[in-house]
Amino acid sequence: MVNTILHIDKIFRLLKQQLRPYGSPIVSRKKRYIPDTAFVTLISCLLSLRTKDDVTEQASRRLLTNYNTPEKILLLPNQQLENLIYPVGFYKTKTRRIKEISRTLLEKYKGEVPDTFEELLTLKGVGRKTANIVMVYGHKKHGYLPIDTHCHRIPNRLGWITTKTPEETEHTLKKILPKTYWNDFNDLFVRFGQTICVPVSPFCSRCPIEQYCKKVNVKTSR
Repeated sequence: MVNTILHIDKIFRLLKQQLRPYGSPIVSRKKRYIPDTAFVTLISCLLSLRTKDDVTEQASRRLLTNYNTPEKILLLPNQQLENLIYPVGFYKTKTRRIKEISRTLLEKYKGEVPDTFEELLTLKGVGRKTANIVMVYGHKKHGYLPIDTHCHRIPNRLGWITTKTPEETEHTLKKILPKTYWNDFNDLFVRFGQTICVPVSPFCSRCPIEQYCKKVNVKTSR
C-alpha cells in the first residue's frame, strides 16, 4: 500500500493523460443548454443510478432542458415525467422520488438544494454517493469524496485498501489519499473503470498504471 501511495502523483498524471479522449461521467459533465446548478446535478445523479451514462445523458437532456427547478418539476404530470426520463432504470420509482424531493426542497429549503452533507442525506433516496456528488459537482465544495462501484473496486484491485463496502472505502481513502486528489478522484476513476479497469477481465494490456497495480482478485485480463 505504501509503495502504491508513494506513486500517487504519477498514477493520477498517467490516468489523466490516458483518459483524456474519454468524456467525463454524466454527473460531472457540463451539459449544453442546461443550467449548471446543484438541482441539475442532484437530478442527474438520481437518474444515473443503475443506468448507463448514455441513457442518463439523453434523459437528463430531455427533462432538464426545460424542467430544471423544483417548481417546474412539480408542474409536470407523473406520466409526462415518466415519458421524459424513460428508459432509465426504475423510471417509475425515480419519477416519484424526483417529485418528492422537489416538493421537500420547496417546503423546507425555499426551492434550493441544501449545501450541507447532513441535510442532503435527509432527502429521501439520497445516499452518501449522491450527497458527495452534489457537494463536489453541484455546490463546488472541497473535502468530499464520492465513491461509486468503480471507485470502490479499483483501489481494492490496486492493493491500496481492503474494504467491503463503498462507505468503508470512502472513510479509508480519506485517511490515505491526500486531499489534493479528492476532487479529481471520482471523475477519473469512474472513467477508468468504465473503459479500462472494467469489473471482469480488465484491459491490463493497455493500462497506463499496470506496473503499480497488485491485481487483487483479477482472475483473467486482456
